[in-house]
Amino acid sequence: MSRERATLAPYAMHSEASRGRRYAESPHPYRGPFQRDRDRILHSGAFRRLAYKTQVFTGDLGDYHRNRLTHTLEVATVARTLARALRLNEDLVESLALAHDLGHPPYGHAGEDALDECLANHGGFSHNRQGLRVLELLEQRYPEFPGLNVSAEILDGHAARIDKHFDAGNLIEVQVVEAADSIAYDTHDADDAMELGLLTLDELLEIPLWRQARDQLRESYRNLRGKTLRRALLHTLIDWQVGDLVAQAERGIALHNIRSAENAKAAPTIVRASSPLLERKRELEQFLFDRVYRHPDVLRLREEAQTSLRAMFAGYVQRPELMPERFLERVPHDGVERTVCDYLAGMTDRYAEREYGRLFAGKDERH
Repeated sequence: MSRERATLAPYAMHSEASRGRRYAESPHPYRGPFQRDRDRILHSGAFRRLAYKTQVFTGDLGDYHRNRLTHTLEVATVARTLARALRLNEDLVESLALAHDLGHPPYGHAGEDALDECLANHGGFSHNRQGLRVLELLEQRYPEFPGLNVSAEILDGHAARIDKHFDAGNLIEVQVVEAADSIAYDTHDADDAMELGLLTLDELLEIPLWRQARDQLRESYRNLRGKTLRRALLHTLIDWQVGDLVAQAERGIALHNIRSAENAKAAPTIVRASSPLLERKRELEQFLFDRVYRHPDVLRLREEAQTSLRAMFAGYVQRPELMPERFLERVPHDGVERTVCDYLAGMTDRYAEREYGRLFAGKDERH
């Protein structure tokens, strides 16, 4: 606590001000509460399974591209950089970043959309809500309580992501993770798409954000070509966006006279891209949506994944006894549909493929 008082900004979230955990625990002799949260998340089964869950592209398209785990680690790295520059609580930021995708099902957003469709009459599905279920209920690592019993600030930060219109009312640490996530997927999805041959660098250089990054790079390097140029552009894009966010946040802190974590929650969102950069990011995201996320190869694999998940959902609902015992025990409390969804959402891509082939392949999903 004394280290935090000496190093953190007054507007950062200090551990001693935490609202604590749902199930009271004694303080650890040498780890602060947010460090303990980080360790619990990192050692959870849900975190390890992210290594075999789709980010955007499945393994059928190659091995280079990001999976849900490498994306999470990249978000955590960017978020920690922002946190250090702004003198925020790095343990809290890293915990939030490591937890931000724990609720993702197999097959990325294709899997999320399929499960949301399956649960249309039972409350729907979103990976952010599922992440809270993982943190509060589904992870069974300790005998004293369900879930990971993380600090209230971790749960609050995760809950803030449920609202698709993410805006003010959040700790600056929460805002940092949201901004870092945006940087990571905008930049790295383009990199993966180029490696897989879905895009060329020349096509991306037609997009203003990438063209401006190239112009910045030419001030120091004029003769870069091919993959060397591509990697240098990725570094430039990330550094540019991080620098822009730091500058914008510092202006917002001064403008709104933010002097405490509670001040920060009452102020408008301050960790956001400047207006010119935000417009460039929107142009890039629209381009990626049109050219990458709707690419015929991606759509084909998306449809295959959704077909298998719908069949598995219907099959397990009809025969819940096929699920492990710990899920069967939840059926009387949560209902069979939600419980089946919990089971499916926890699967990796390859486990889902194996179980689909073993139990449901070739069967009409309507029966």
